[in-house]
Amino acid sequence: MFWKRGGSRFDLAGNSLGGWIVRILILALLALGIIVMVRLWLPAAVAQEEENPIPFSGGALVMKKADAESENAGLPHAIDAGWKGEKVCELLFENDETRVARCTFAPGVGHERHYHPPHFGYILKGGTMRITDASGTQERTFDDGATWWSDGVPWHEVVNVGDAESVYLIFEPKSAAQ
Repeated sequence: MFWKRGGSRFDLAGNSLGGWIVRILILALLALGIIVMVRLWLPAAVAQEEENPIPFSGGALVMKKADAESENAGLPHAIDAGWKGEKVCELLFENDETRVARCTFAPGVGHERHYHPPHFGYILKGGTMRITDASGTQERTFDDGATWWSDGVPWHEVVNVGDAESVYLIFEPKSAAQ
């Protein structure tokens, strides 16, 4: 096989031009394979979200952006909302493009009624939350490491009804809120 011949222009063990070309081609094929897999997976994920408003990845309730704009007037933003006068979210990072916040809920602690602009969420520590929104109240258990995307939430309120602390990261792209 041409890559096993020592000292040739295709010697992968050395730094030959041919060796680097082969390495680059292999990496390009791997990247192409990943892109193809994501493109095949993404339509299935979007279709699943349309069938079930609760994302398969364990995230928050998802509501469409148009609903959020008409119903959130007068409510605090999720990062500004608290629980019984105490903050539950800490702004970790903000620039012209995005904001990132960490929200921590001890057992029995919640998040007063608030709204969310479009955002991505990541659960650092899962738990059982009671979620109330326009469709009613439900209890959901979320796993560590679960993620979700939301087009915005017009309003909801949550309470940690489990016996362990729950911690969430919220990433808001500012361009999505416009």
